[in-house]
Amino acid sequence: MEWSRILVNVAGEIFAPTTAAYALAAIGLNVHFGLTGLLNMGQAGFMLLGAYGFAISTIAGWPLWAAVLVAIACAAVFALLLGIPTLKLRGDYLAIVTIAAAEIIRLVGRSTALTDLTGASSGLRGNSYKDTFQDASPFPDGTLALGPFEYSTNASNSWWIRIVGWAVVALACLLVWLLVRSPWGRVLKGIREDEDAVRSLGKNVYSYKMQSLVLGGVIGAVAGIVYVLPRAVQPDSMGRPMTFFVWTILLLGGAATVFGPVLGSIVFWVSLMLIKSVMRVGVPESVMRTEQIEQFGWIVVGVTLMLLVIFRPQGILGDKKELAIDVR
Repeated sequence: MEWSRILVNVAGEIFAPTTAAYALAAIGLNVHFGLTGLLNMGQAGFMLLGAYGFAISTIAGWPLWAAVLVAIACAAVFALLLGIPTLKLRGDYLAIVTIAAAEIIRLVGRSTALTDLTGASSGLRGNSYKDTFQDASPFPDGTLALGPFEYSTNASNSWWIRIVGWAVVALACLLVWLLVRSPWGRVLKGIREDEDAVRSLGKNVYSYKMQSLVLGGVIGAVAGIVYVLPRAVQPDSMGRPMTFFVWTILLLGGAATVFGPVLGSIVFWVSLMLIKSVMRVGVPESVMRTEQIEQFGWIVVGVTLMLLVIFRPQGILGDKKELAIDVR
């Protein structure tokens, strides 16, 4: 009986809202790194900005569509401010700048000077900004069971969030698929391979990099909205570890691929849930306590990323000939 419950919980991670949010964030990072070669280590900053933009606008009384546009605008402006002075930097310096920028957003968000706006370190409670999203649901209130999976229809962690989240993931995959096959996408790949060669053809490399940074950041902001719909906006939960997880997901599934980020997110969260659930049942409390099992799960994630970078940098779906961990 216990094992059947574990299998249901593990299978539920395949289409969980968190899995969809991380898949979206990895798709945005894929536009940055996989297509363009930009070493962005601050994707969590775009997600946090999107979450704040959506939540604060909704609390202020703005309709759902306007709150989403505010989140997108916040990410676009941040990408412009971040990209103007940094996109000419070498890859390793860009990584340092982007991770610092994301930390600045997190620290500003948790500042006590902005308590009335952002809730400071306590964040914004989910019940204060979810009404417009739940009101847009076509489903009646209650619970719905499909096979072994039973969730509420409209409340937090609901079917409604799952449907919307994965629909957005599908749209993002379609967008990336179309862009990869467009002249614009081919220029980005050329920049990733050899930006000097692209520049010699008369292309404005700086402009293309900026467009890539904005697009990937906007997708990251939408991922932030999906991430906070089942929970609260908590700045400390969207810091450096979140960017680290998004990178793990991208490298696991395969950078420069359309479906790699989605597959990576599913494998990442299913594996993590499986490890934790099995250890909670199979490991005695005297050997490892529950909180230690949680930490052990994240250690496994870190080791997995190290092994990926060493032995299979192209990930599950990636092509080693097309892409390796080698940025300028």
